[in-house]
Amino acid sequence: MTDFATTEDHLLGGRVVIRQPGQGYRAGSDPVFLAAAVSLRTEGRVLDLGCGVGAAGLCLLSRLPGMTVTGLELQPQLAGLARANGDANGFGTRFQVVEGCLAKPPALIKGQGFDAIITNPPWYEAGTVSEPPVASKRIGHVERELDLEGWLRAAVKLLRPRGHLALVHRADRLGDILAAAKVLKLGEVRVIPLWPKEGRPATRVVVTARKDVKTPLDLTPGLVLHAADGSYTAEAEAVLRHGAALPIARSA
Repeated sequence: MTDFATTEDHLLGGRVVIRQPGQGYRAGSDPVFLAAAVSLRTEGRVLDLGCGVGAAGLCLLSRLPGMTVTGLELQPQLAGLARANGDANGFGTRFQVVEGCLAKPPALIKGQGFDAIITNPPWYEAGTVSEPPVASKRIGHVERELDLEGWLRAAVKLLRPRGHLALVHRADRLGDILAAAKVLKLGEVRVIPLWPKEGRPATRVVVTARKDVKTPLDLTPGLVLHAADGSYTAEAEAVLRHGAALPIARSA
């Protein structure tokens, strides 16, 4: 299936097992936080844009049994691993992977009107960083055909009216995300900072929004990941190990 070395790794305290490349693109905690941002409690169809080896979608399926997930992945080798991971975790037809580019969405996902979309867009604008030498990481980390606004615009087109969007990104791109949300007329925008430790600046944010609604933006208290001694906080452990939802209740 692959021509590169892989490792077996565990998410959600072992509830989700994934195989992923030993070098280059590797899923960590970000897809777990992304999956935890989906709070739908009814049956629904979710699209994971740039699904990689399927980590976020598989964590979501583990948390919310009523969901089905379709992953869109550009890189054939990662898509193959995602399919194998779906099978290995026993999700069957609840998890499928489509190969293709978001800039030109495949017919299998166009016009479907998904209930929710989860995504971890490329981190960096082209030309702003030294590009990673391993192709799988380079493709996943640096913007190509679509910049961040273009990525989100393409995502919104695939959502049903009033559908939910969730993304995880670098905290210093929050201004770009909010600007795009305004242009795309997204509402009920909620920003969930991920604080490395108490009193430290956030390096990641999870942002959720909805299509065609006008509820104003809400900055939530967010989640502190580590205690002073470096161990995970109880709240972070609940999300990362036990499948709890992110704390996205509206602030007072």
